Order: sequence, then C-alpha cells, then structure tokens
Amino acid sequence: MAKVIVAGLGPAGPELITGAVLGAISQTSRRFVRTRRHPAAAAVEPAESFDDLYDRASSFEEVYRAIVDRLAAEAEHGHQDVLYAVPGSPLVAERTVELLRAESGVELEVLAGLSFADLAWDRLGVDPLSAGVRLVDGRRFAVDAAGERGPLLVAQCDAAHVLSEVKLAALDSLDRSAAAGTHPPVVVLQRLGLPDEQVFEVAWADLDHEVDPDHLTSLYVPELGAPIAGEVARFADLAIELRRRCPWDQEQTHQSLRGHLLEETYEVLEALDGVDPDTLSGYEELEEELGDLLYQIVFHSVLAAEAGQFTLADVARGIHDKLKSRHPHVFGTPDSGLVEVEDSDEVLANWEAIKRDQKGRSSVMDGIPPGLPALLFADKVIHKARSVGVVPDVDTATVAGRLYDAVLAAQTAGLDAESELRTFANAVGEQIRAREISSL
Repeated sequence: MAKVIVAGLGPAGPELITGAVLGAISQTSRRFVRTRRHPAAAAVEPAESFDDLYDRASSFEEVYRAIVDRLAAEAEHGHQDVLYAVPGSPLVAERTVELLRAESGVELEVLAGLSFADLAWDRLGVDPLSAGVRLVDGRRFAVDAAGERGPLLVAQCDAAHVLSEVKLAALDSLDRSAAAGTHPPVVVLQRLGLPDEQVFEVAWADLDHEVDPDHLTSLYVPELGAPIAGEVARFADLAIELRRRCPWDQEQTHQSLRGHLLEETYEVLEALDGVDPDTLSGYEELEEELGDLLYQIVFHSVLAAEAGQFTLADVARGIHDKLKSRHPHVFGTPDSGLVEVEDSDEVLANWEAIKRDQKGRSSVMDGIPPGLPALLFADKVIHKARSVGVVPDVDTATVAGRLYDAVLAAQTAGLDAESELRTFANAVGEQIRAREISSL
C-alpha cells in the first residue's frame, strides 16, 4: 500500500514553499491539489485538483469526505506514494487532514508549511502566545467563538455571507446599548505575502459592506465587549448560585420539579396560541414563557451535575449530535454521504428507522409516554403509524373510533387536534360567558 504525503504550499506564492515540500513534489508523480485557486498551486503541476467537487457538492464537509475517500482509494490500490498539496499549513484549519488521520487504513506523512497565521502575526505585530490569541473558523464563528472575549484570528472568511454571519454574531456579543461604530474596529487581512496584500481596519457595522472577501481573507478581532453566548453562560451561573444560596432552590429535586416543568410547558403552549405572525403580537409573552421553561431545563441540568451525571453543555452537545445523526438528508453519513429524500414523509420514515436502531427498539410504538393526554397520545400513535406506512383498522362506529378518526383528520389537514379542540372549546366558553352576562 502506498502512503499519502500531505504537503503545505504556504500562504502565498511558490517562493514561500519549504524545501522539504519542493523535494516531495519533485520525487512524486501521482499528485493532487485540494484547489488550484491558490497562488502556489502551479508549483505542483501536473496534478489533479478537487475544484470540481466544490462546484457540485452541497456542503464543505461533503467535499472533504469525497477528497479523503479518493486519496484513500489511490493509496490502497496504487504502487507509488500519493502527494496531496493543500494551501497554507496542513496543520492549521485543514479539515481533510483531520479526516485522513482518522482513516485507519491510510499511511500518512505530513510535511508542514508556512501558515497564513505566521504572516498575520508579523503584519499585526502580535505574539499569539503572550496575547492569548485563539484561531477560529469564520464559517463556525458563532459556535467556535462562544464564550470568547478575544483576541481572535478568524480564518476562512471567503464569502460575503460569512462576513455577515461573523458581524452579526460579534455585534450580538457586544454591548447592545452602544452603537456598533463605538466598538473597536476589526482588522481585515487579505492576500498576505502577495504583491496586492492588504491590512486595514473597518468598523463592525461596515464589515460585510466595505470588504470584498476572497479565499485569502481573514480577520483579527482584538476584543469583544462580552462573550458570544454569554447570556446563556450567565444564566447557567445564576442557576448554580441560586441552588447554593436560595433555601427554596436548595430543597428541590428532580421529582419535586415535575409539576413546575409541566406548568411551564402549558404556559408556553398558551403563549404560542397568542402569537400572531401577521401583526407580530404575542412574541414578548412567548419570550418570557420560554425563559421560564428554559430555567426548568437548566435547573435539572444543575441537579444532574451535582450527581456527577451530566451538565448543560452535555445536554446541548447531545441534542446537537442526535439531530445531526437523524438528518442524513442534510448532513450525510460517514459511509454513504447524503441520503436522498423526496418529501417530509421520507424524512419521518428515516427518523424513525434511525431512532429504532439507536434505541434498540423493536417497534415505533415503543417510547411513546403512556401518561400523555388522550388526544396527544392518539396523535403520536397516528404519527408513528404514518412513519412506517401502516394504516390501522379502526371501527368508526364506536365513540372511541370516531374520536380517533377526528384526530386522524386533523393531522391529515396539518392541524394539531389538541390545539384545535382547545381553541374551539375556548370559543364555546366565551359564548357561555357572554350569554350569562346578557341574562343578568
């Protein structure tokens, strides 16, 4: 089996390629470049590129996995080493190298190259170690920079929408009472090491208007006014403090909070009934009730952390990973990539199949909480039946059968039977109240 030699081309032109990488290029004939859209890619010619994957794939992760699959196949079936050249350094912000390291059957040799970050430190006059700079991905800024105050070096800001997302996430973390223009500007670094390199400051509010991004654009954020996602972290800290110091909070257990969780859930449902998307009314009440419900979730997480079982971060990570695994039509799978679906019914069927496999259940009926209200329980049963293409035999001559059929009709029409009946009953109640008042 041949090995894959990953070579870094440096951040700019061929003059910044290391001697070791130049030697590897001259000694190999089976060559690949991740992209020819890099100033130093010409030094690897002749070579195959993966630019066509970027043009037709639906996500970068799909591109990277396809690259790794191709390189692994080349190494497995070839008789000579395979050179794979990447922009910058293979050790900095190079997802394909991460994936190659995870391939058990691939022998890998990595030749380091000069990183764009090395030039950035020089142009900025910053020692990243003493300044405590963190490197983050522009396409994941809101997640990767969560809880950070800066300084940050933001890589891969190669599109206008990336700059917009970075701006919005950053401004959301800054002092909302101040105008965006009062915050320290962000430093834009473009095409470092090339004749047309640029390093300049821009106000946060103008970031996605005044900057024309390309694949050699990065940002330096000296400081942020407050941590991104700081409100959630601040809220979690408050819940812990209340648990320590408030007599009522100190007495609570998972069981004692059951009634509060149920009550807050119903209050959220009531607030949802009051939301009017056309007039934008009701959102203030919904925001408040969602906060009360969130407190219950955080409180249970605090209790679980005290027991050494899980934290709020574990809860967030768990639901993130579960949702990602149950949406193979969006994120793909490690083995087969994206799963094709035609409609929401196929999405539902895939969800149930994956859930059964993950939970080890023999039937989609397993896992429906038996304590649900009857209308909601019936809705769940119908929902599960649809997901596996089963049409149950229902005797609509009986009262129970007619009730079941009514829930089925509501679901078929895209309605929630519980909400519809509650709204209808409330309207009847208002009629009764009006007639009582008129008879006085």
